[in-house]
Amino acid sequence: MPEALIPPDVRSRLNELRLQAQRTRAAQGIGLHASHNRGAGLEFSQYRSYEPGDELRQIDWKLYARSDRFFVREAERESPLTVWLLLDASASMAQADQAKPGFSRLQAAKSLAACVVELALRQGDHFGLIALREDGVQLLPASSGPRQRDRLWLSLHSLTAQARFPQGERLNPVWERIVADDLVIVLSDGFDDGCIALAERLAAARREVIFIQLLTAEERDFPFTGGHLFHDPETGQTVSGDGKAMRAEFLQQFNRALQMLDARLDAAGIVHVRHVLDAPLDIPLRQLFGKHARP
Repeated sequence: MPEALIPPDVRSRLNELRLQAQRTRAAQGIGLHASHNRGAGLEFSQYRSYEPGDELRQIDWKLYARSDRFFVREAERESPLTVWLLLDASASMAQADQAKPGFSRLQAAKSLAACVVELALRQGDHFGLIALREDGVQLLPASSGPRQRDRLWLSLHSLTAQARFPQGERLNPVWERIVADDLVIVLSDGFDDGCIALAERLAAARREVIFIQLLTAEERDFPFTGGHLFHDPETGQTVSGDGKAMRAEFLQQFNRALQMLDARLDAAGIVHVRHVLDAPLDIPLRQLFGKHARP
């Protein structure tokens, strides 16, 4: 199942990344969210009994040989983050490029979410999923460990893009689950004002918000020629016209809209990156969590 979401070459490059809040990076300069919570760190603290889900490498095999019982070595380590993957599952996320019809914005969002989960799992962080679309919110409460990863993969695989972005009371689960100082990673095309407004409200309420915008290569390049019918999957509106004649005006308006979105996210203090579907999947993650990521 993970192989279907994370390409092997991308998986190998995840080892170079470390998931952390941008505020923590700015405050510390280097390192992770340090505290004296016990876990799989470097400085030995104490033993405890083995529990399902613990990594085998943490078991003290010499102690097992003497006691015939499994004990895990605990150490002082970084405090865990709680990472929420906020995934836009409205109908526009089903958009894909003609050259790669099976790889939509939603599929890219699922793969990026799976990559974030791998980073969180490796660091002992908690992670949860909230998928948002008009007909309801799909919620996986935050937890940690391999079993939580399996649950999240299953949720991702069953998710489809439908209808519009939810509004009003339908968003209540977001506020019931995500608390101050949690890290929220929003995966969206950024075309729905409701999604942007939610990100702004979360940031204003002391949630750490990162916004990854997902675009198709055709939106970036508008390579169409001849007569075309363009359809909005959420409103049902259609526009017909000659692609070549429409290209200059479309690109001008589209780039202006991107600039306005950037300014809006900047004003809210939201770190944001843009990913186009024809680029390597890990590029936005490297921008956010690589060695040279900006604070």
